[in-house]
This record gives sequence, structure tokens and C-alpha cells, in this order.
Amino acid sequence: MSHKLKITAVSGGAGRPSRTLTIIEEITRRLAEQIPIELHLIELGQISSLLGAAGTREALPEPIQKDIEAIETADLLIVGTPVYRGSYTGLFKHLFDLAHHEALINVPVLLTATGGSDRHALIIEHQLRPLFGFFQALTLPIGVYATESEFVNYKVASDALTARLDLAVERALPFIKHRDLAVA
Repeated sequence: MSHKLKITAVSGGAGRPSRTLTIIEEITRRLAEQIPIELHLIELGQISSLLGAAGTREALPEPIQKDIEAIETADLLIVGTPVYRGSYTGLFKHLFDLAHHEALINVPVLLTATGGSDRHALIIEHQLRPLFGFFQALTLPIGVYATESEFVNYKVASDALTARLDLAVERALPFIKHRDLAVA
């Protein structure tokens, strides 16, 4: 790649430590081993009170406006959310409600989610893909869903999850490299 890939990662977890944040960090680490990256990390738990209090983009404090600009100008988005009542959190949705509806056209998005059990694994297909489909973003073919049982002390502790993370990055790279050539 001829330049650093601008990655904006959004972790929808409310607190720290977070399994959702762990997945985001694992993916960005794996990508950084393959290509040069510049990472802008947004942790919703860190900005929740300010984000939730703003009804419009103009009402946001400048740092959160910069977070939204980072979303809108990313070469790649990595998004993750914990499952809450069968879907992403309201705050996660609110963040993307404030992004311009045409800013993500053809932007690759790697989808991730975490939940208490396998019962919520379809969140990627039934909730996240439609959300980013609205933006006309390019959701990557392999998303990563992980359950609580695949972590120990908020660290990946499952060979199956490790394999899914590796596969997601492997399958994302051709889309990312193609995008780099198109920009150049």
C-alpha cells in the first residue's frame, strides 16, 4: 500500500474492560501486521453522556464532531457492538444517525458483535448489515461474532474465535488493497 490506511474503529461497549473493544483491538492489531494503518478509535463508553445529550450534530462538542468526521473520512470502518435486546445499542445507532448519509458510500466496513450466547449471532446479518446498507457502505463478507465463553479476563481464549478473527482480516485485505489502488 502506498499510504497508511485510515481506519476508524467504533467500539459500542459501555464500559472498560470490554469484550467488544477486545475484538476491535484484535482486528486492528492483525491488520497492522499486514499493512500500514492510522487508527482513530471511538469508544462509546467514553463519550456516551456527551453524545447522548446531543440531538443534532451541531450540538456535539468538538471532539465528538471530530469522531464523526473520522467515521466519514475513513478508508475502512471497523464497528463492534454488544448485543442488547437482540440488536445494537441505541447509542451506537445515535452515533451513526449523526453521520452524513452519503459519507460512507463504498467504504468497506468490517462488522463485529459480542453477546452472551450463540442465540444473538445473527445480529451481524439482521441488524448491522442493513444499517450500513442504508449508508451504501461495502460491508465485508466475513463478520466476527463472539460469545462471553470465548474470553477469559477480556482476552480471546478460544481457538475458534482466533480463527474467525484471522479469516475476517484475510478476507478484508483484498477489498482494502483494491480501495488503495482506486484512491491512488
